[in-house]
Amino acid sequence: MAGNFWQSSHYQQWILDKQDLIRERQQDLAVLSEEEYQKIFIFFSNFIQVLGEHLKLRQQVIATATVYFKRFYARNSLKNIDPLLLAPTCLFLASKVEEFGQISNSRMINTCQGVVKTKFGYAYPQEFPYRANHILECEFYLLENLDCCLIVYQPYRPLLQMIQDIGHEDQLLSLAWRLVNDSLRTDVCLLYAPYQIAIGCLQIACVIQQKDGLKSWFAELNVDIDKIQEITRYIVNLFELWKSYNEKTEIHSLLAKMPKAKPQSNR
Repeated sequence: MAGNFWQSSHYQQWILDKQDLIRERQQDLAVLSEEEYQKIFIFFSNFIQVLGEHLKLRQQVIATATVYFKRFYARNSLKNIDPLLLAPTCLFLASKVEEFGQISNSRMINTCQGVVKTKFGYAYPQEFPYRANHILECEFYLLENLDCCLIVYQPYRPLLQMIQDIGHEDQLLSLAWRLVNDSLRTDVCLLYAPYQIAIGCLQIACVIQQKDGLKSWFAELNVDIDKIQEITRYIVNLFELWKSYNEKTEIHSLLAKMPKAKPQSNR
């Protein structure tokens, strides 16, 4: 898994151009505003996180599942597959790829039913509508759309290496780690290299914790500063959106407005 990022399918096929991403989304953005689209993806990133935690999966597995989810919709409309079906399918696949061990079909379905009912009833008043065969069918479709590019490099490892280089900074690591998790609610995992995301999150963490003494450490990094600033803007904009976004009152109507999956996806 360490491997060479620059020779990986992640770098060669799945670092996307922002303009291409916007163009691919035009079908959905004809129905939804950019802010509404973003809110829907924040919701499903939260859903994947909560579902993964209930399944007792490592954060690496949850992060990889979220990247699969975002990659799929980077090249497909929301109406191609119901996100409520794709979310657990991404976790199902990521648990195998990250060598966590395959989750049994019955455990996945039971957990989805419980999580939807107890945690996300404000979004889905009805029970979780899918069964094991739906997830297995969806997994083949997901694999095809990912072009079997399943190895995802995450910012966690470069972040740990940077903290090690800086010195023993447990609080800084804890905050930067949470910011990396938050970054999964944005497009940065589709647009930038993991080490760049790690630097961006570390920079924000230093500002929050007023670590002015690390300015010289950042200045010595051989990185594209413009890209780091773009990443920090994505994350800061996410926080600005969160301030006014009441998911529990807004998401039900947003899901109703969302382009719907084709009937054959629900058979």
